[in-house]
Amino acid sequence: MSELGPFQIMGVVNVTPDSFSDGGLYLDTSAAVEHGLELEREGAAILDVGGESTRPGALPVPAQEERARVLPVIEGLRAAGTRAQISIDTSKASVARAALEVGATLVNDVTALRGDPEMAGVLADSGAACCLMHMLGSPRTMQDDPQYADVVSDVKAFLEERMAVAVAAGIHERRILLDPGIGFGKTLDHNLELLRRLGEIVALGRPVVIGTSRKSFIGRITGRDVDDRLAGTIATNVLAYERGARVFRVHDVAPVADALRVAAATVSRSWTQATTSSTR
Repeated sequence: MSELGPFQIMGVVNVTPDSFSDGGLYLDTSAAVEHGLELEREGAAILDVGGESTRPGALPVPAQEERARVLPVIEGLRAAGTRAQISIDTSKASVARAALEVGATLVNDVTALRGDPEMAGVLADSGAACCLMHMLGSPRTMQDDPQYADVVSDVKAFLEERMAVAVAAGIHERRILLDPGIGFGKTLDHNLELLRRLGEIVALGRPVVIGTSRKSFIGRITGRDVDDRLAGTIATNVLAYERGARVFRVHDVAPVADALRVAAATVSRSWTQATTSSTR
């Protein structure tokens, strides 16, 4: 993706009972598949299927249960003829391997390969793409008074180091996306500083993924409940686009896609480019 090139929307398909925003809504396989297809119709180029919540305080899910949640959804999306790229949101190698076997092509690992020593090998052998995210601690502990010397410098150094680990394990750099982990072990001020200085993360040279959708720091600023944070989500994604992010993980695909098309047309000064940039 070029500096002013295309953006992609990553639509959230949570198959979990306890995700912070949509937990329990799509536990039924058919409901999750239809939700994913609807997100694709709204403009999602990537469908991020997850079977384990990573909200603050969340407890881990056994791999067998996680596989039972996500594999039928991935199979159902492929059977329905989705043209979207399917991402598996997991930090477990066995879940990633099984998901890749039934049609996923991207692994979204919130631990950046630290959660399972076999994950790097699964990715290297499969040729799949991966998203490496920064998180301080684990979902259960990440919001327990997070501290940084300088949040942007620290996150950048972490992502640079994890990318080097991935490449050394046989994962080609062109298959790597980077996520600064908004809300994952960060205070409100940390999140805002990362958004302000996002260009420093973009300078690492890989597509940057941003996930601010409906998150609590937006609620702290606006006073809005979790289901009423669309305006704040749009604002953060447009600002992140202007600063160089190119993949946007969101629940509300259609309105965010519209906002990003307008932002892209403005920044690139080309309406034609902006209206075609989010296509596959």
